[in-house]
Amino acid sequence: MAIKTDEFINEEKILQNTNNWMDKQLEKMEKNNIQLENKLAELKKQSKGAYSYDVETTTNLYNITSKILNNYKEVKDKPYFARIDFEEITKRNKESFYIGKIGLMDEVSGEEVVVDWRAPIADLYYNSTSGRSYYEAPIGKIEGELLLKRKFVIKDRKLIDAFDEGIDQIILKSKSDEDGNTLQDEFLRINLEEGVNGKLKDIVATIQKEQNEVIRAERGKGLIVQGSAGSGKTTIALHRLAYLLYKYRNKISGKNVLVIAPNKLFLDYISDILPNLGVEDVKQKTFEELALEILKVKLKINPKDKKLAYIIENNDVETIGFIKDSSSFKSSMQFKECIDRYIEYIESYDMDYEDIIVDGYVIIKGDDIKRLFTEDLAHNVINKRKQEIKRYLFNKIDNKIANISADIEKQYYVKINKVRASKEDGPDRRKELTELYDERDAKIAAVKADIKAKLNEYVNEWGNEDVVHLYERLFVNEKIFNRVIGDKVTGELAEYMRKKFTENMQDKVIDSDDLAAMIYLKFRIKGIEDKYKYQHIVIDEAQDYSFFELLALRQMAIGDSFTIVGDTGQSIYYYKGINDWKPLVERVFNKDVTYTELTQSYRSTVEIVNFANRVLRKQENSLEPAKPVLRHGKEPSIIKYDSKEELCSILDDIVKDMTSINKKNIAIICKDYNQCNRIKNILAKASKNKWKLIKDTDKKISLDKIILPSYMTKGLEFDCAIVMDCDNDNYGDNELDKRLLYVVLTRALHRVYIMHNKPLSALLE
Repeated sequence: MAIKTDEFINEEKILQNTNNWMDKQLEKMEKNNIQLENKLAELKKQSKGAYSYDVETTTNLYNITSKILNNYKEVKDKPYFARIDFEEITKRNKESFYIGKIGLMDEVSGEEVVVDWRAPIADLYYNSTSGRSYYEAPIGKIEGELLLKRKFVIKDRKLIDAFDEGIDQIILKSKSDEDGNTLQDEFLRINLEEGVNGKLKDIVATIQKEQNEVIRAERGKGLIVQGSAGSGKTTIALHRLAYLLYKYRNKISGKNVLVIAPNKLFLDYISDILPNLGVEDVKQKTFEELALEILKVKLKINPKDKKLAYIIENNDVETIGFIKDSSSFKSSMQFKECIDRYIEYIESYDMDYEDIIVDGYVIIKGDDIKRLFTEDLAHNVINKRKQEIKRYLFNKIDNKIANISADIEKQYYVKINKVRASKEDGPDRRKELTELYDERDAKIAAVKADIKAKLNEYVNEWGNEDVVHLYERLFVNEKIFNRVIGDKVTGELAEYMRKKFTENMQDKVIDSDDLAAMIYLKFRIKGIEDKYKYQHIVIDEAQDYSFFELLALRQMAIGDSFTIVGDTGQSIYYYKGINDWKPLVERVFNKDVTYTELTQSYRSTVEIVNFANRVLRKQENSLEPAKPVLRHGKEPSIIKYDSKEELCSILDDIVKDMTSINKKNIAIICKDYNQCNRIKNILAKASKNKWKLIKDTDKKISLDKIILPSYMTKGLEFDCAIVMDCDNDNYGDNELDKRLLYVVLTRALHRVYIMHNKPLSALLE
């Protein structure tokens, strides 16, 4: 409910006071920063390029104050978005707290002017309703009465509107699922009605209870979130990361965490969220980029999108079958077990367990080395075992050399005594004895050097083969392949896999399906470098990753601290990705993971969500259809066109209509890239508007009038989505088409248009 006039006027005064305080703070901070900058410049000048402790400490201080200054500037126009009034049981006096994107502290009074949204007390705003409430603080549970939850619409430092939560639930469930859930929160409605601004934005002001529970879940255990299209799972995962970095700021920093996203376009799309939340230095990569970095190779990748495009665009049933079967096998835990078997083969048959012999002396017995390698040190990765054995061998070498030296001296003692006994003292005798002494010492020195050289040669040849070449040998060597993998795949598939891998290596290409196995093999052989051990990992669009890929990523998460978000209803790589979370939970995470669901859809109108749910219900999964928040709009429009000219005219009218309501982010979505090219050429000749074709090589994206293939739309959202040629040829009765169509139908916030020239797809019935 909107607040009363007198309360609104009072809130205006409070906001004005906050603005005035902010202005003074910014002026003071900018002045201090300029002084620090000048001081730093002078110190650098004095140091003349040499190391200076003063330069180092002043630089660190300047970086910290600059960051704080930038954060203050970021929230200057909107210092807070909510207020709560809370009365602790032990204090018996009401306190008001204003909540914002960052905490603002008055250094003079020591009072918090604005509370950070991640602070423990802010949990009352997100999770509690009026009445008896509590929040968890570092000192324990704080109980009391929540007397007020007030939300502000602030623009350009002015209070536009304010609302008090006057009901027990922000969203009330309606009688009919088709009608969605009744949206009672006017504040939320205002935010949902806004258009797309080009990049994914933060939602700190409108985080809902189910979302907040995900954000504030503890990090000591892995978290898997199944989120319906439009549930905000990507945004929530990134807000969770910002929350964890705030809560555990003395333990982890942005440099210690990793975000894995499906492609570079998506990385660009989400690139503003973390900086806007005050989070810096977070590594954000695709799985392919990370894998190449770990493997330290500069080869081209055959990405999963390219293979999916081939499957969509071609009719070669046999080749497509091999592509899917190969991808499915290499993505499975069964293939992981094959790699384990390959490592056992390396340990048993690919290592040299022969005796180390120098000049007839047995330095180390092969059986001792084998016992150390395969039994005593088997709990270590291969290279660690090698290091431990090397240390063991060189620790034993001194005693061995001493024993051999003593044996050589014994041999020469006999020779020397024989000369002494057989010859009179004189120049010839002394010369012969000297030669024997020199020969003895030279032999001892030579044996000593040979032993060390032999040991170095022996251990240095162990396990030093490049991991990529080691993996390549698995496919090139037919005997090894048959021993390790042969019984797991058919003869035809085995031949295809080996031939394709060989061709890729000749072209200096790595298939994306091989990356997980290569990483896993490297981790088992050489261990995980410290720089690839992360305090927390976020994996988005996880339904499109394989069991093996997620296992490899799990190994990099210290203490199993990770957040996995996805939607199996959008699993377009169904032949290799996740179609059901249960097997993943059991086989990859051994049930030691928390699973939760986000079912509320906030992106699209009721009409769009219900329309898309027609397709979701036809999929082969047990997902509950998304539950839309009751934000109504136009029904999706199904339009038949008869000519290219008519198509261009219709699309131009759609652009005009959307522009008239100030919605400019419009996407034409074709099934594949070939169709995108065809539509682009048609529009270039007859459309009044300029359309940009998005390519899979693009690293940045602008959402203003674009054309892109269906498989590149996941995670993105638009004001308006135009689904091109939605007929039975493009979207037939098969699982891939059902998932692709569901994805493209759930991208729009406000309008969906279905274009067709042939009979409409039966999936929409």
